[in-house]
Amino acid sequence: MADDRDDSQRTEEPTQRRLEQAEEHGDIAKSTEVTAFAGLLGATLAIAIFGRSTAEDFVRAFRMFLEQPDQIALDSTGAMALFHGTLWSLAGLVAPIVAVLVCSGLAGHLLQHRPVFSAERLKPDLAKLSLLKGFKRMFGLDGMSNLAKGVLKLLIVGSVAWTTLWPMRGALEGLLTQSPAGIASDISDLVIRLMISALAVLAVVALLDYMLQRYRFRERNRMSRQEVKEEFRQSEGDPAIKARIKQIRAEKSRRRMMAQVPEATVIITNPTHFAVALKYESGKMAAPICVAKGMDSLALRIREVGEDNEIPIVENPPLARALYASVELDEAVPPEHYKAVAQVIGYVIRLTGQMRTN
Repeated sequence: MADDRDDSQRTEEPTQRRLEQAEEHGDIAKSTEVTAFAGLLGATLAIAIFGRSTAEDFVRAFRMFLEQPDQIALDSTGAMALFHGTLWSLAGLVAPIVAVLVCSGLAGHLLQHRPVFSAERLKPDLAKLSLLKGFKRMFGLDGMSNLAKGVLKLLIVGSVAWTTLWPMRGALEGLLTQSPAGIASDISDLVIRLMISALAVLAVVALLDYMLQRYRFRERNRMSRQEVKEEFRQSEGDPAIKARIKQIRAEKSRRRMMAQVPEATVIITNPTHFAVALKYESGKMAAPICVAKGMDSLALRIREVGEDNEIPIVENPPLARALYASVELDEAVPPEHYKAVAQVIGYVIRLTGQMRTN
């Protein structure tokens, strides 16, 4: 999915969503060298644990073919029995080793990535039949780097094997004079020593290749600025639409707030920059409640609505600023402002009472 895009425009790091989409298409960061290392490690452990006993059991099970071949019955019944017996003997000998190899192979994959099941890789792709693309895969950057990596690994492992075996050339010549059991035991020890030497080299190769594969995975999934914007738009919504929705919600909230201004007991102002409308009903409320608040043009609108509905307006700049900052709509006045608000409401009640008396 990343091969058809212009590399020059892919300047942005891949998002988490892009990496998840790549995994869904079966594109993951996986190194075959790590899998090979895990397989060789499993083989080494299997030979170290089961090698000597397996070799000795093999010699005991099949010694008769060398020492007593004349006593082997080769009629139809005997041949079939011999075949079945030999097959089961071999299966019993190699089963533990095969089990360790299978487990190590699975571990090599699981260490790199969780299991991914994708049908994308199974779909027929006619582009793979293209001779030109096939030529590019073979002789392109990937093909040449894999070839160079394979040759280099072969040279390094071969050199390590030669360095390990050369000092033991005398012991190898003496193997021919030993018994079959002794030969099997010495060969097992020699193979383990060779594998340990190869493992030391392949561990470094596997680590470097895994880091390279992760880097290339992120590189081939890099995104253009337009792709990042498009993904953000799809996941978060169009910013213009979101802004419009936010504006509509604010307008509805403002209309609901302005509808409560006529029910206010008093409006405290700055006098022009802030306005806070409070409602208080003695005996029904423990503290006054903010029914509307605003600044600048909204504050002016609250004043106008208050004047139209004959709501008392009190100019108290410090209290207006403090209430605007500390109390939200439909919330009670904080305790620290009780005294100041009580004085204002008391003044309004006295003023209203005098007006009614007059």
